[in-house]
Amino acid sequence: MRGVFDWLDSRTGFRAARHHLLDEPIPSGVGWWFITGSILLFLLGVQVVTGIVLTMYYVPSPESAYDSVRFIMDGLPFGALLRGFHFFGASFIVVAALLHLVRVVMFGSYKKPRELTWMTGVLLLLVILAFALSGYLLPWDQKAYWATTVTINIARGTPVLGEHVANLMRGGADLGALTLVRWYSAHVFLLPAALIVLVLSHLYLMRRHGISGPIEPVAGPAKPFFPYHVLKDTIGMAVVFAVLLTFVFSIRVPLDAIADPSDASYIPRPEWYFLSLFQLLKYFPGPLEPVATMVIPGVVVGGLLMLPFLDSSPHRHPFRRPVVMLCFGVLGLAVTTLTTLGLRDTPPEAASQWTPMAIAGQALAADERCQACHRPGGAANPVSELRLRRDPEWIAGHLADPEVIAPGLRPAPPGGLQPAQAAAVVQYLTLARAGAQPPEVSVEERMAATAFARHCVNCHQIDGEGGAFGPDLSHIGQTRDAAWLRAWIADPSEVDVLANMPGFSDAMSDTELGVLSDYLAARK
Repeated sequence: MRGVFDWLDSRTGFRAARHHLLDEPIPSGVGWWFITGSILLFLLGVQVVTGIVLTMYYVPSPESAYDSVRFIMDGLPFGALLRGFHFFGASFIVVAALLHLVRVVMFGSYKKPRELTWMTGVLLLLVILAFALSGYLLPWDQKAYWATTVTINIARGTPVLGEHVANLMRGGADLGALTLVRWYSAHVFLLPAALIVLVLSHLYLMRRHGISGPIEPVAGPAKPFFPYHVLKDTIGMAVVFAVLLTFVFSIRVPLDAIADPSDASYIPRPEWYFLSLFQLLKYFPGPLEPVATMVIPGVVVGGLLMLPFLDSSPHRHPFRRPVVMLCFGVLGLAVTTLTTLGLRDTPPEAASQWTPMAIAGQALAADERCQACHRPGGAANPVSELRLRRDPEWIAGHLADPEVIAPGLRPAPPGGLQPAQAAAVVQYLTLARAGAQPPEVSVEERMAATAFARHCVNCHQIDGEGGAFGPDLSHIGQTRDAAWLRAWIADPSEVDVLANMPGFSDAMSDTELGVLSDYLAARK
């Protein structure tokens, strides 16, 4: 074997390369803080590997993007874990990059002769954030669509070039296929190319000038990079990977309902690493918005890039650089405060938006009328596997008369649902496809919501949902008790001879009458 390695070395010089890579002398006293760069490089590798695999199954078109992500999550073996690594890995990379930046600033490692090393590192941070931003649109769900709409609207506020920048990002008059393809191209072609160039440049400059070492020189001989520092790097990577695994196995990556351009009521929220900028917009409304979107971020990025030239003294100790440390302390406090405020302002997730109608819709979708076809082995896919590819009006029409979808191809389904009942089922399907877990409600409350959807919703409203023929029952418990409500629902004419509401004593069981009366009486 030695002869083979000698032959390979004579042709490739791999022994010299190995010596250059592994035997670099590391100054004495280099501690655990210096593993942040290796951890960041490791996490970038995780993103590259998982990203390549994801592109094998992802389809960058508005018609198929959402379903391809759903297939990755539900149909691909280990697909949910794969997307989890990529999703949470993005946050881990941002944290690792910020820790690496803090380490460099604390140790004064940006100073001469490492100015270009620092500048390529700052550009790398910007590319990492651009990766996170461009990947946001790819699932083509509600969150992706409306968050990207906000991003493009912010870009439109760029002085002079705003419309041109927005058109470049959007690709057309509206957010659509061209937008998705452009952001996908940036995410998988342009940004990776920039990342490779910057990583290689950063590593080359780092090796050229060496590790800066501790702030104060530590007596002792230098040690080779392998195995001494490699061991620390490996332990650090293992710990970070274990934490990443915990997130991946503990938390399912969210996926909202498929993008609906007509739903302007959706309130998007960015990921935590953009929340500070999002929150900053609230303090600079209207014509002052460019201050939050352009001026302040531009000053921060410009200051970071020029830091080695603004702080050109040879001193590395933090106490000898009070102005730099104060500026970074204020910046860190501001970002932390804005992020915290943004988290507090974040609306509840879809899982907590289950209304009584959505709860009723779940029960209606499980009854015999839907289950006659939508069951395992039935004429149509089970309800749990449905994709909301059609607009709500189409779905409501299908629920009202399912046979029109495929006349003559199967036995006529049972009678359809009333419009308000169909709306409840659509609401349930929308939340379910977004991955929202139904709330834990009592059997009685679920039965009451279902009874309301079956018998009352066409005429009465609760919380703005339902018909408008009868009184609004959102707060009926303020004026009526359960006994009165039960008697009224069973036979209104027994309570008021002039009542024009039909009785439901024959349509509902005693149990349904009881739970519905109690449910309405509790609404105060």
